[in-house]
Amino acid sequence: MMGTFTPTRRAALTVTCFALAAAITSGSALAQATKEAPKAAPKAAAPAAAAPAAPPAAEQAPAMKQMALTDKQIEAVLSSQKEMDAITDKVPQDAQQDKPDPKVQAQLDAVAKKHGFANYGEYSDVVDNITLVLSGIDPKTKAFTQPPEALKKQIAAIQADTKMPAKDKKVALDEMNAALKSTPNVQFPDNVALITKNYDKLSAALQEDQ
Repeated sequence: MMGTFTPTRRAALTVTCFALAAAITSGSALAQATKEAPKAAPKAAAPAAAAPAAPPAAEQAPAMKQMALTDKQIEAVLSSQKEMDAITDKVPQDAQQDKPDPKVQAQLDAVAKKHGFANYGEYSDVVDNITLVLSGIDPKTKAFTQPPEALKKQIAAIQADTKMPAKDKKVALDEMNAALKSTPNVQFPDNVALITKNYDKLSAALQEDQ
């Protein structure tokens, strides 16, 4: 099934990954990290269904499809990222999720196929798996902790932070607790070694240009 482009699809996972990685050793840094959370490629949307009024983005995200990653897929994501960004950067952040632009979808599928993916949906699933593993890697030591456990430690660090303004703390805790609900353990251990080996290149490629 061909996936469709949804601008805010990966909101929860993005917050989990890069906000956590940026602040993994410093709870007080998390509020700023979440505000500057980098962009990962948008997730392919699930089939349209009736939904209640706008729950938080983290609660909207369905369970991700985990898979065993390969070196070839990592290389394909790295080589395609600039082209993907060039397309998605032009999409308004408030674009309607249930009405993807057919032209944008066609462009994303074309880039995905150019780099060896079946379509944009497959590319998006691969990036989801990469982002999940990145969320558990300490950027300094490269040690890996299962993402939910790493996220829980950050939540505890924020709760204990006496210097963070109360308003910022509430926002950070709300976002991280919401993300925790949809953050699974990594099911394929070999993915950890593969992503760790390519950590610097992947984290740079999937972050929003500064």
